[in-house]
Amino acid sequence: MSDHFTRPSDAGLSRYGWTESLDHAFAEHRDAGLVPARIARVDRGLCDAITGSGPVRAALAVPHTSDPILMPCTGDWAALRPGREPRLVTLLPRHSTIVRSSASRTSHGQVLAANVDTVVIAVSLAAPLDPARLERLLAIAWDSGAQPLIVLTKADLATDAATDAATDADAVHAEASELAPGVDVLVTSVTTGQNVDVLTALLSGTTVLLGSSGAGKSSLGNALLGDERLATGEVRAQDGKGRHTTVRRELVPLPGGGVLIDTPGLRGISLYDAADGLEQVFAEIEDLAEQCRFGDCAHGTEPGCAVQAAIQAGELAERRLASYRKLLRENAWAAARTDARVRGERTEHQKAITRHLRATYRFRDRQS
Repeated sequence: MSDHFTRPSDAGLSRYGWTESLDHAFAEHRDAGLVPARIARVDRGLCDAITGSGPVRAALAVPHTSDPILMPCTGDWAALRPGREPRLVTLLPRHSTIVRSSASRTSHGQVLAANVDTVVIAVSLAAPLDPARLERLLAIAWDSGAQPLIVLTKADLATDAATDAATDADAVHAEASELAPGVDVLVTSVTTGQNVDVLTALLSGTTVLLGSSGAGKSSLGNALLGDERLATGEVRAQDGKGRHTTVRRELVPLPGGGVLIDTPGLRGISLYDAADGLEQVFAEIEDLAEQCRFGDCAHGTEPGCAVQAAIQAGELAERRLASYRKLLRENAWAAARTDARVRGERTEHQKAITRHLRATYRFRDRQS
């Protein structure tokens, strides 16, 4: 381990995820008199950041950009200029980014968290499982570069008129596992403490909590923290949905190591350039498509379609294919809008340069 990594000024950051590779990447900033910091919360042009010497309130002095994806976000590592008025100067490269399309339905994306290792997708057992919503969250999680983990919360509230709560939870567990191959699924209850210790043991590095309002994210976070630090609220009995008790993203250290990022409940989950995530979520359809007779098979009425053959054989649900098609269309639409915006921004940038050059030439001509 390098001498820089063990220096006292940075040692306090190790519990927040500071690594030797980050330390090496920060060398040029340190030479410029800057110190490393991790953004815990962003709020109206200011942020709460953690430095080696403790938390600071800093201004966001990073270069302005019209793309929200490039703006500072909870979980970012940054170079901070210390002093009486601390300022964030630049961001370090991210190794993962949780992104969805902007809630405003523009062509921009919205970063929910940065530099995440595990995405905990919280799903309440007090309400029916929504497969399509889970598939969306999984696509976003996989596309980020982090590892998804499905946590079924509120096992103590699971009900089944025909059997018992345990059987009901098992059924949802089986369905979620089928929808998410390669992803661990854990049944929990913060009321009874069921599997909270197991979840704690599974987490390391930086963990973000994603899910709908009322899914129990903040309650789960408090159980992991061992403290009622995150705000919680009641949910409506008729649909299991809750109010946004978490109003902004916040990063807090976990007692056993690593950090946790709590996020507001997600009502709208639109994809943003998540092709890789969709490929992972619907891996079985991708694999079947390679066996189709035609390379451009639309999986409809084409002869020799392996996907349709799997549906007819009961090996693939029609709902699954419909969901796959819908999300592919949505993702393609978002990607097309993004490409159009980028082209437009480049055009405007070039026009601005041209206007500046013309003004410079006119000024030079007047001086001659």
